[in-house]
Amino acid sequence: MAINILFTCAGRRNYLINYFKEAMKGRGLIIAADMSNSAPAMVDADLAILVPSIYDNNYIEALKKIIIKHSITAIVSLNDLELPILSKHKSELENTGAKVIVSSDNVIDIAFDKVKTFSFIQQIKLETPKTYTTILDVKDAIKSKTLSFPLVVKPRWGSASIGIDFANSFEELELVFKLQQLKLKKSILNTASKEDFNNAIIMQEKLDGTEFGLDILNDFNGNYIGTYVREKLSMRSGETDKAVSVIDPKFETVGKIISDNLKHIGNLDCDVFVVKNKLYTLELNPRFGGGYPFSHEAGINTAAIYIEWLNGNKDISQFNNYKAGLAFSKCDKMMRIN
Repeated sequence: MAINILFTCAGRRNYLINYFKEAMKGRGLIIAADMSNSAPAMVDADLAILVPSIYDNNYIEALKKIIIKHSITAIVSLNDLELPILSKHKSELENTGAKVIVSSDNVIDIAFDKVKTFSFIQQIKLETPKTYTTILDVKDAIKSKTLSFPLVVKPRWGSASIGIDFANSFEELELVFKLQQLKLKKSILNTASKEDFNNAIIMQEKLDGTEFGLDILNDFNGNYIGTYVREKLSMRSGETDKAVSVIDPKFETVGKIISDNLKHIGNLDCDVFVVKNKLYTLELNPRFGGGYPFSHEAGINTAAIYIEWLNGNKDISQFNNYKAGLAFSKCDKMMRIN
């Protein structure tokens, strides 16, 4: 059966386009959609389609036309800001014949809103950094010695580490907080932050430990498949730049607890810090993250697994050969834009 997969907000995720093309083995098309015809991922796709902004009133209609015209089997979003939109219109889009591989509104809401992420992680009895939305609460916490500088200051509804700052004193905190609010009004995150702009900046304790990235994989019904871990060796522009694969039961335990309680669909990218042998969970991103290539190259072929599931096949064991101790590094390359 031919399978045509549409990647929306394709951006710079060339590696994902190519992983799926390799897994497809000519059995269908990999189609990339983006609002910019110079998005690098558009070059590697079998077909590239220009679409309006995700906030354009005609965006969903544009996707429907693509689904019908190109017999799309499934849609995969690669952008945090688009996930709430696709989730909201999931039934509407699926009525045209394509499966939208996106989690429920509730899951997207928990993951997209960092205050709700904090509350959720606490509710499932995992460790997470203390999180605040007002400077007054931070001052009270510091006075009571339940919190100390330095602090991480970032947008509550954010993506790809946009706008992260650090504060080492009350003076810095006041300045950074105000600057964040000013920048937020001018940024792509402004639309997402309008819901509660006065509480759109969060302040979080800065953890001093070793950072790990987790790919927590569920099937399309929200059932747990496995957790694939990498130790981050270096970061660049908010994404993992160098990492080494890890297999450790303590991460598997965390991954399964998150999976069983969140019930997300497909891949979920998650950040965990290890501080004095305690695991702290920070971010939940229910999509393919920038760290996925490290998991893929270490032996978990989620691209091929998705295709098997779309074909109705349940045996995915041949695509899970994850090994520990494999180190990889990203690099840039030039691409000619047609």
